[in-house]
Amino acid sequence: MTAVDPVAAGEPGSEHGSGLGRVRGRVLRKLWQNPMGVVGGVLLLIVLIAGVFAPWLAPYPPTQVHFTTPFQQPFTVGFALGTDDLGRDVLSRVLYGTRASLEVGVLSVLLAVAVGVPLGLLAGYWRWLDAVVSRLADVMLAFPFLILAVGLAAINGGGIGNAAIALGIANIPTMVRVVRAETLRLKESDFVLAAHTMDAGATRILAHHILPNALSAIIVQATVIMPSAVLGEAILSFLGLGIQPPDPSLGIMLSDAQQYLFRTVWPGVFPGVAIAVICLGFNLFGDALRDALDPKAQRVRKGKR
Repeated sequence: MTAVDPVAAGEPGSEHGSGLGRVRGRVLRKLWQNPMGVVGGVLLLIVLIAGVFAPWLAPYPPTQVHFTTPFQQPFTVGFALGTDDLGRDVLSRVLYGTRASLEVGVLSVLLAVAVGVPLGLLAGYWRWLDAVVSRLADVMLAFPFLILAVGLAAINGGGIGNAAIALGIANIPTMVRVVRAETLRLKESDFVLAAHTMDAGATRILAHHILPNALSAIIVQATVIMPSAVLGEAILSFLGLGIQPPDPSLGIMLSDAQQYLFRTVWPGVFPGVAIAVICLGFNLFGDALRDALDPKAQRVRKGKR
């Protein structure tokens, strides 16, 4: 009986060693060849450096007030981006606000993945569970994302942890639907059918065959959730339901700045730019990563154009 090479048989999850290295190399080449992906990667690198190294990059503590120097213009000596109504350094607050936005985004993505991925796998693999999980997801999706997040934040109260939980729960239904769709597609693949013929259990099939091959879709969806969580955190903080003063937040900075728009716009411009850069970086990089991981989808979009 002739042995069958699992890689040649077409099982995506069976690529090991040099095979995985070739896949990683292909993805990296695709990302490097995509100009928008490079731009998104550079923006994300800047954002990550600003957030991670905020304690070392910020010239002042974010809550330190300078009552003698309120509303300083950008590029003033000692205050690169000026000061707000209390004389707090805008640059320091933007750096720490970016850090807080990334923390909320990462925590909400982890929650959405931790809950949404198992539910999506179960719903896609067992039809009887699909009816329950999909209906619950549909009920949550019936409420707009921000309305659901605001409602959950209002119930749980303010704070960075509660904001992350509210945004993570609001993003669970989309993760469930993405993983469910991948599971439905993959469970009809030849390598899964072959595992069935070898009496492999459902747990082994889900863990060793379906989940590894659904990782690309999960990663791409995570890059979609991240900017929506960052924007959601800014909105919650703007409404007073997210991070609470005096802790810095980009949303709080926008809320404070709106009171003094007729006097100066700079305290509101820079946090707004920071939010735009974060969201743009993740969106551009996420699109490029999707094209690199799924060349077929890229060809379909090009054909539609």
